[in-house]
Amino acid sequence: MEPTSPGARRERRIGYACAFAVLFLWVGFLLTARLSAKQALTPWDTAALRHMGAFLAALPLVAWLGWPRLRGVRLLVVLGTAAFGFPLAAYVALGFAPVAHAGVFMTGMLPFFTAALGLWLLGEAWTRRRFASLGIVAAGILLLAIGTFGDHPGSWRGDLLFLGASLSWAIYTTAIRRWRISAVEGTMAVALWAGPVYLPVWWLALPSNLQAASWGVIGFQMLFQGVFAVLVAGFLFTRAVTAIGPGRTTTITSLVPGMAALAAWPLLGEPLGVAALAGVALVTAGMVIGVLQPNPASPAR
Repeated sequence: MEPTSPGARRERRIGYACAFAVLFLWVGFLLTARLSAKQALTPWDTAALRHMGAFLAALPLVAWLGWPRLRGVRLLVVLGTAAFGFPLAAYVALGFAPVAHAGVFMTGMLPFFTAALGLWLLGEAWTRRRFASLGIVAAGILLLAIGTFGDHPGSWRGDLLFLGASLSWAIYTTAIRRWRISAVEGTMAVALWAGPVYLPVWWLALPSNLQAASWGVIGFQMLFQGVFAVLVAGFLFTRAVTAIGPGRTTTITSLVPGMAALAAWPLLGEPLGVAALAGVALVTAGMVIGVLQPNPASPAR
């Protein structure tokens, strides 16, 4: 049943507000990441700027919030999925495939992966409405594939990586719910641990073209990918999951495909055909149906 106490209703309002705010940040993440793929930066450079920006922004917060207490397996899972698996797969994928593919294969598939993991690990039931929602999403993905594969040869490699990124984020989403990791704890762990782990590896072993990028490009990517995509979006997403659950949160964020694909058309010159537009619309409609279910199953405690 839906929560009825004033505190529970307030918590749900906070969760919905955070989830819808993440929509715009994730659209920006996709657009700026795709832009970096068209600039001088390698995917590894973009990830380095992401982790560098997040670390520098989070470091002053340690005096106020303290160092994150995550340790052991929980820290490894959070870093392996949210800090490395998701962004690295996304950045490399955007070198092969357009934003429309990212929106559908990465964020559009996120509710499906989250629902499957929720059923397995959290005991969250699949309602008829959820089945219908996922069926519509599958039809939309098929239409997008038909409408865009021929226009972007080799994009299948990016699509597979997008699926890997989506699965990584679904695992993170399920883990923070199962282990009751707070928004501050999860976000600070990613921001403070990822940089010291990744940056030495990038500096010593990974392909880089950072010297060819302007200071404006470097500063912008550090600010958006590091501060907004990691700290702000990470906190808001984790807060939404703790307030309204992973199912509804990822269902709301699946509105990203339509928003990102439509924005990429004028901003990045990535037009969509009729079939692709129909696919994006179907994915978005399927996710709207999922989020409007009147009585979602309560997560297992």
